[in-house]
Amino acid sequence: MAEIPYLLRPRPARLLAGIRRRLRVSELWLIVLSVGVGAAAGVLAVLQVRIAHTLQMLLYHIDFEEHLSASARISPLQAMWLPLGGVALAIVSWLVRRRRTAPLVDVVEANALHGGVLPLSDSAIVCAQTLISNGVGGSVGLEAAYAQAGGAAASFVGRRLKLRRHDMRVLVGAGAGAAIGAAFGAPLTGAFYAFEIVIGSYTPSAIAPVAAACLASVVSSQALGGIPYSIDLHAERAPDVVAYLLYGVLGLICALIGVAIMHLTARVEQGARALPGAAFTRPILGGLLLAAFALWTPQTMSAGHGALHLDLALGGATLTFLATVFVLKTLASVTALGFGWRGGLFFASLFLGTLVGQIYARLIAYIPIPTELSAQNAALVGMGALAVSVVGGPLTMSFLVLEATRDFGVAAATLAAALIASTVVRERFGYSFSTWRLHLRGETIRSARDIGWMRTLTAGRMMRQDTGTFAAGGTVAEFRARYPLGSTTRVVLLDGTGRYVGIVLTPAAFADDMAPEAPIADLAVCRDATLSPDQDIAAVMRAFEVAEADDLAVVDEEGRLLGLVGEAYVTRRYATELERQHLDLYGEARI
Repeated sequence: MAEIPYLLRPRPARLLAGIRRRLRVSELWLIVLSVGVGAAAGVLAVLQVRIAHTLQMLLYHIDFEEHLSASARISPLQAMWLPLGGVALAIVSWLVRRRRTAPLVDVVEANALHGGVLPLSDSAIVCAQTLISNGVGGSVGLEAAYAQAGGAAASFVGRRLKLRRHDMRVLVGAGAGAAIGAAFGAPLTGAFYAFEIVIGSYTPSAIAPVAAACLASVVSSQALGGIPYSIDLHAERAPDVVAYLLYGVLGLICALIGVAIMHLTARVEQGARALPGAAFTRPILGGLLLAAFALWTPQTMSAGHGALHLDLALGGATLTFLATVFVLKTLASVTALGFGWRGGLFFASLFLGTLVGQIYARLIAYIPIPTELSAQNAALVGMGALAVSVVGGPLTMSFLVLEATRDFGVAAATLAAALIASTVVRERFGYSFSTWRLHLRGETIRSARDIGWMRTLTAGRMMRQDTGTFAAGGTVAEFRARYPLGSTTRVVLLDGTGRYVGIVLTPAAFADDMAPEAPIADLAVCRDATLSPDQDIAAVMRAFEVAEADDLAVVDEEGRLLGLVGEAYVTRRYATELERQHLDLYGEARI
């Protein structure tokens, strides 16, 4: 169908087309769009926290200013809301499984593999499940829902405006980061969450759009009266040189704890899946276990905002108390996620980090060293280091501490510990929590860095289909008659059923010592080296290295020839795509 001329389109369509053109040539227009996306992300974050907190107020009879995890106790009757919440989650999951078999796409996966395309239906399901999980008191946070909603809003707008792939990824990162920034009232934290967790890199072309979105989200959430999850902690004194070294050790400890938590979550999930009738009963069983933890201490409930401040305010809490809360909160969070409750470990890792920091400071006090660690400072450093170990993003968590305390000394100590934790986790484990769960599902991504473009460049898309073929049962003389020297460089041999046999290099058939009556199949090379049409460009390049060939055949599952791929073309195409990615990163694609 012929495209409708621009002037003959309806006025709204002309306006939309004009905006699309400007977005493709002007970074300023992308910044303006990011401001709108950031404001929407802030509104969505406020809406979600109000829904979840209202549900907690109704179920557990807490006041608007109170947090569930700071409750003195909950009754056994109230604890039954957790298994009932598991029933609700089981029903929702069953309805979802009836309509789809593919896993739900989260914001990190969308940016890494799908060029920022995040289906609204997937995001609505994720947000609904997370709101139920947190609203009934499950030991999970809402940050995954915030990021999912902000990223989905950005993806929807980007698809409507047909943004280029790089701009779409930046906009989705800006939306997700803006939602996190609005939730904590911390625009710098949100911006670096976008860079480190969702986009996967710091790029000049992304700085202004992401920063504008995060500032707009904080303004919009505050205009709606949204109360951010502020971490109201204050540093007691600036750390000295010895304290920096001790905080470095704390970073190492947090890295080991973070890896252990992620492994434990995977083991619990594997065990839960092995239970009879696990598909439907897992969330319900998880709810019963969460109810037992909640009866032990309400500090295991919800994300842990109230418990974090309560434990720090106690001041004189014993080591036994801190260690008990740490173990119970860890088990509750692992149980919730392992048994199919939806949410994340963002705030839970912050809370657990404060406990680790306080325990560490208390233990250090028994060692005769010239420096005494402040328990408050150690809690802040532990908070950032453990969150980095689980979630990732050393600068994200360091800026969270900075925006919470406005103390550069403690923020610097947090950054040092966070970098140590990040390095150890990356070296010994290689994944954050979100990418680890994707790894368990069969994906290979380790960050949100864009590798989706590589997966779209498949052997099927790059192959040539005008390849000459010849019967494998023919002779050299027949081959020479069919393909004279100079007519083509290579020919594919096929058997009587059309299946691939090998490749013959034309000059080899015209060698002086080659007998005319010899079978042409004797000259076939790459007999066992073939490509499938769905192999991506990375796999294709590895196949060429192994085969040490200039050309490889693409065959279907039954071995029938589909086309031919040349190594020179694949290498050239790969270099072209890398150059395009480079131009996008530095904002030069519009020039």
